[in-house]
Amino acid sequence: MPSPTLFITHQSEFAAAHRLHNPDLSDGANERLYGPCNNPAGHGHNYDLLVTVAGPIPPQTGMVMDLNTLAALVREEITSRVDHKNLNSDVPFLAGLITTAENMCVVFWNHLSPLIEEFEGCRLHRIRLYENRNSFVDYRGLTS
Repeated sequence: MPSPTLFITHQSEFAAAHRLHNPDLSDGANERLYGPCNNPAGHGHNYDLLVTVAGPIPPQTGMVMDLNTLAALVREEITSRVDHKNLNSDVPFLAGLITTAENMCVVFWNHLSPLIEEFEGCRLHRIRLYENRNSFVDYRGLTS
């Protein structure tokens, strides 16, 4: 009988500031496109980041992946680097990026996916990033 695939999720929070701005567009076009999110002084969010890992339940541990290990990995690789930072200027792995939640999800995925795959049978299933309680982005990697 095949082993079922289960999904475990770690949720973490971080606060960060940013400005949505495309340097290839005029100031007026940026203002129209991004509205108040284009404020030259920036604006901030209290983000919620959910990282979901998929895998079988190994009989020797009974866990897809140790949630404490997943929490430490997310903290070390993502939240410690973005918490209380200006995403446009203080976070090297976001440099030159328009710091939308969509772009951030892809970058977070690219950071975490190879690290999670080091754990036997595990794969990153989803990155969910809430900008506020009403708006979030899901990313599930490249699909064919």
